[in-house]
Amino acid sequence: MRNLSNSPQCQAGAFRLSFISSRTPTATMITKIDHLGIAVRSIDEALPYYESVLGLTCEGREEVESQMVKTAFFAAGEVHIELLEPTSADSPIAKFLEKNGPGIHHIAFASDDIHGQLSQAKDRGARLIHEVPFEGAGGKLVAFLHPKSSFGVLTEFCQAKH
Repeated sequence: MRNLSNSPQCQAGAFRLSFISSRTPTATMITKIDHLGIAVRSIDEALPYYESVLGLTCEGREEVESQMVKTAFFAAGEVHIELLEPTSADSPIAKFLEKNGPGIHHIAFASDDIHGQLSQAKDRGARLIHEVPFEGAGGKLVAFLHPKSSFGVLTEFCQAKH
């Protein structure tokens, strides 16, 4: 395997995204990858795989009525896995499953300043799905970037409520 960390492609400024301004970047507010959201038709059907096959323990289940979804969380080291089951045919997760089938739905980055993170993303040309964070699973504030401005990946910012 070839180490590419010193290659020109990995050097700062070697590749500039067209929507990023040439301003001096501000300090990043992202602190870690918080979780991966995985769309499933049934948490009850998926649970044995995560517990028996992978050996993970379900840390809790929750229904987020505003998003028409049930969730189940598993710790995998410092990152969590969030299973997402739709509770309505009109929910975003139901539409995702209809179009794509079960699988990875989104990546969530923890931020210590979700409002600043959204403002920075918008200022640099990212398309926001949510201009204002709302309460998501675990009582966290959450907001999403549109996958068309994040190379096909639905991106979530989340922040623990203070």
